[in-house]
Formats: sequence, structure tokens, C-alpha cells
Amino acid sequence: MALLYSLCCVSFSALVIVALYVSPVVSTSRRVLGDYGKLENGFRITLKHVDSSKNLTKWERIQRGIKRGNHRLQRLNAMVLAASGDSAEVQAPIVAGNGEFLMDLSIGTPPNSYSAILDTGSDLIWTQCKPCTQCFDQSTPIFDPQKSSTFTKLSCSSDLCEALPQSTCSDGSCEYLYTYGDYSSTQGVMATETFKFDSVSVPNIGFGCGEDNEGDGFSQGAGLVGLGRGPLSLVSQLKEPKFSYCLTAMDETQKSLLLMGSIASANESLGEMRTTPLIRNPSQPSFYYLSLQGITVGSTRLPIKESNFALEDNGSGGVIIDSGTTITYLEQAAFSVLKKAFILEMKLPVDTLSSTGLDLCFTLPSGSTQVEVPKLVFHFDGADLDLPAENYMIADSSSGVICLAMGGSSGMSIFGNVQQQNMLVVHDLEKETVSFIETQCQNI
Repeated sequence: MALLYSLCCVSFSALVIVALYVSPVVSTSRRVLGDYGKLENGFRITLKHVDSSKNLTKWERIQRGIKRGNHRLQRLNAMVLAASGDSAEVQAPIVAGNGEFLMDLSIGTPPNSYSAILDTGSDLIWTQCKPCTQCFDQSTPIFDPQKSSTFTKLSCSSDLCEALPQSTCSDGSCEYLYTYGDYSSTQGVMATETFKFDSVSVPNIGFGCGEDNEGDGFSQGAGLVGLGRGPLSLVSQLKEPKFSYCLTAMDETQKSLLLMGSIASANESLGEMRTTPLIRNPSQPSFYYLSLQGITVGSTRLPIKESNFALEDNGSGGVIIDSGTTITYLEQAAFSVLKKAFILEMKLPVDTLSSTGLDLCFTLPSGSTQVEVPKLVFHFDGADLDLPAENYMIADSSSGVICLAMGGSSGMSIFGNVQQQNMLVVHDLEKETVSFIETQCQNI
């Protein structure tokens, strides 16, 4: 089976698939906080792509995202090595870090606004703080805890301090070191503060007040908001069992969205929902692991062993869903089978000359406005995800190529954000499921 991919009129365009329209969610102007910081309703936040303010084409944004994705994949592989004890160089526990989307929020009383990187691959919430011994440049003023009436240092015996991968105690206060997979790090004091998300203020959020922040990739924002499965993350601290996001395509002017709390699944009844269970990896408890059982290209289920996607006893392998990685990476043997299938189905010459950063590209027919591309279905446990053509094929008519937005991995597999675009992706931590609803993000 094949889909038509339109190349009409612009240098980078995609087939428009009829999508499910979703009515607006519950208003976020209402705020009710319980004793434990539980939000009765939840809130929504507009997300910005890290390259949205730059004068770039979609193709250029994809290429920049691929470079960051390769970097992130290396981080993840470093984490696996550290967890399995195969790396003698790692001195501290490490996490994924960074991401592809920014969220605006405020911190303190009075509130100070800044943008933070959203990361579903790590847990800690942190921002740069004065006095800063080592800080990167940021567009907003660095947070000064002495000017906030709601800043409180956390004690060494607090649950959040004990949840840190590495901490020390100084004068009764909890100090942290959080190291990312490329040896970037943030170091400082753990505290609680009032955070404001859109119109909703939430007191007593535990966060890292970073006084020594080093490494690449943080400068897009003034800190990071972890949305992983661990106790330090925003979703865990809010005691809300759900969050969802809808990520727009990179060339769209509409903003992506993050929905927290009960409104995260308010749109479930308005579209076909495909749900798959989450898997736990004790050595990487923050990640959202899924069970990928197979892949179909065209009308053929590919001869890929399920073991290629299996989570190993030592914590290696497996498949995670990640908003912070641009394209999907499959375990190398599985990707080789997929690559051969696309070469067979596309019936176009393979391009070997262009420097796209992608593993598989084809030469576009001269003067073509449409290209047939094979269907692509990911068979997750209980959920067959039939992707729209624009979620896995990207074209650049100026270069005369169309490419598969996927790559190979020597370790774990990652279901990236290009494959998730224009879907409401619901993470239910209570039911331990992930659900997909095809939609258009601007209609949520």
C-alpha cells in the first residue's frame, strides 16, 4: 500500500491527511490547590521549538535537530553503559538532558519569567541561580533567591533530596549534582518555590537552584523541566497522574502544546485512541519504555525479531518514546531491514551524494509534484500506529531529495518527535499507559 506525498508549491511540504478535530479543553483560569499540591483541573502551556525564533527553513531545522538527536542518542548510550557497569569513566549517575521544546514559566514571589527546556527523558527541574560561580548566558535575568519571599531550602532528610542520584549535606541543606550523558551538569542547592504556569500558581515545587552549570545544549533556555517518571519530575510533584503534548510540524506557525493534569486526556473521547502499556526499566526508571512488536512497510510485516526491540536484563536495549529526540532511531539490525524495505517500495534511485544527515534518501523525479511513498505502521503492544506520510518522509525540492526520517542505533531504540507530530500523546502514569490520538494541534 502507498500514500501520495505532495511536493507542490513550496520547497518542503507534505501530504495533508484528514485529521480528527478536537474541541477546546477546560479553561485554565481556574486554580484549586489541595494540601499536597494537587491541581483539581490542571493547566496548559504553549511550547516553542528551540529553533522557532531562527530564520531557518524546515529542512534546516530538521538537520539541526538530527545533530542534536545524534548527540542525545550518545548520551542515552552512555547512560546504559553507566547503569550496566561497563563504563569505568563515569563518576556520577547520569541522565538524558536537553530537549527540542521550550516552555515559559515564572518562579518566585514576585514572579520572574523565563523559558526552560522540556525534557521527558529526565526528572529534575532546575534553573540558574545567583550567586553563580559558573553560568551560561541566558536572555532573562538569573534568578536571585534572596529576592523571593517563597524560596525555602530543602533539608537533607527530605524525600526529594533522597530521590536525587547524587547529593551532599551542607549546614542541614540539600546540595545536588546532576550530570548529563555528555558530562554536562548542574550543581547547586535543592529548594522549594512557587512556580507559575500560564495562569496557575503552584507552591512548594522542589527544584535545583543551579550555581554551577556547565556543558552544551542548555543555552536555549534558562534551565530544564523534567517530565520523566521519577519523583523529582514536574508531573510527579504535582501528584497529577497524566500529562499530554501535541507537537506541530516544524514548518507550521501554530504552537505545540503541553497539557498537565486532568485536562491532559480531556480530548480522549473525540478521536480514535490507540493505547499501549508502559514498561519499567529498573536501571532507567525515568524513561517511558514501550513494547514495539513489529513494523509494517507497505503491505508487508517486516521480518524483524521482537528481540531486536526487547529490554535486556541489564537494562540495555528496549524502545523509549521521547519528545526530546527529533527522528526515530531503531536498533541497527531492525533498521537495516526497514531500510531495505523502503528501497524496494520507493522505486526511486537512492541518493548517495547529498549531505542530509539522514541514512536513506532518494532522488526526486524531475518536475514531480507528488511522490508515492509506502505506508508505515508501528505495531506497539495493543496499538497499531499508522503514520501519516509527513511523519516519516521529508523532502527538499531544492536539493532534489526525499528522505526517511529515521536512523539506526547501536543500543536502545527511540520513537522521536517527528513521528509524533500532530498527535495528542497522553502519558498516564497511574494506568502506566501511553495513548495516541491523531489530530491537528491548533484545534485542541
